[in-house]
Amino acid sequence: MSPTEPRLIASLVEQAPGLARIRRDIHAHPELCFEEVRTADVVARQLTEWGIPIHRGLGKTGVVGIIKSGTSDRAIGLRADMDALPMTEHNRFEHASRHPGKMHACGHDGHTAMLLAAAQHLAKHRDFDGTVYLVFQPAEEGGGGAREMMRDGLFERFPMQAIFGMHNWPGMAAGQFAVCKGPTMASSNEFHITITGKGSHAALPHNGVDPVPIACQMVMAFQTIVTRNKRPTDAAVISVTMIHTGEATNVVPDSCVIQGTVRTFTLDVLDMIEQRMRTVAEHTCTAFGASCEFDFKRNYPPTVNHPDEAEFVRGVMQQVVGKADTLEFQPTMGAEDFSFFLLEKPGAYFVIGNGDGDHREQGHGLGPCNLHNPNYDFNDTLIPLGATLWVRLAERWLAVQK
Repeated sequence: MSPTEPRLIASLVEQAPGLARIRRDIHAHPELCFEEVRTADVVARQLTEWGIPIHRGLGKTGVVGIIKSGTSDRAIGLRADMDALPMTEHNRFEHASRHPGKMHACGHDGHTAMLLAAAQHLAKHRDFDGTVYLVFQPAEEGGGGAREMMRDGLFERFPMQAIFGMHNWPGMAAGQFAVCKGPTMASSNEFHITITGKGSHAALPHNGVDPVPIACQMVMAFQTIVTRNKRPTDAAVISVTMIHTGEATNVVPDSCVIQGTVRTFTLDVLDMIEQRMRTVAEHTCTAFGASCEFDFKRNYPPTVNHPDEAEFVRGVMQQVVGKADTLEFQPTMGAEDFSFFLLEKPGAYFVIGNGDGDHREQGHGLGPCNLHNPNYDFNDTLIPLGATLWVRLAERWLAVQK
């Protein structure tokens, strides 16, 4: 039970059922990264209906809404992601995905609905002095849509002093928010290592160079990078998630492929890990008479909140739900492409509690209501709360002279 009743904007509560229907329509028609044509059409149609000028095409399928009021040249960006995940939904309720292999399992449908609700209110009332840019972003799930919108001139065409992003968080009670200063989510990186040895008969291993024990040595050595090459207070994860080799039980294979992910909160630690992994991989192969191809791909940088903006968000959260329901976010090793925005602009990324799944209707799957789970569904009761936070954040930001 929430210690304090949220201070919801009455009009947002009244319009919530209509936005919930839009959310469920988007949920039923999920689209993967850079394929969000229908979703973008829904967003653009609603914004246009409410008299909000729009710009389309940034990051292929992105939509930017523009709400101006007064004479100030100050501006703020509010971001919602729109894409779904390539997975099959287990829920069977009416608004379940109609496209096998595609599902809104991360709540981007809800993020879109919350920002649309805020847009409707902001456009109608305009109790601020400046500009609110509504950034409906494609391709968060692995496509780097934030980076692509920036490459297409997001910040040049729509100059803003700061940008903010919100994500739902299962397991945290509905009616609560959380934010933290500094690192919030980790960098996301992949490695692909090919060990080339020399195949032989499994009964005559001395005639070949077996890549399998080399791979085993390498995997164990990688963990010493985490435990012995970085400071214990610096967070990092090296996870080998795939090892592929061999075709028959009586054959020593020619090669072995190792793949996995690296997560860090700082680029300095990431630089060190990449360099050490390369050294370990190449020298281990040399020691055993094999050769090595080492490929390291950096996907998303760490998501690092700017201190002043994070504290600003915290103050708005306390205004909406009170101090008791404004929590300190515990950084996670998950990743977010909102990180690209924060490399260029001040801002903060924060979360809204999605509850434990009690909101799900008859026909939901039997599994947990966690992110990236086939039984997940966004909690529609969050729409007026999240929208209230967006409205108050924009109004307060554009009322304060910094």
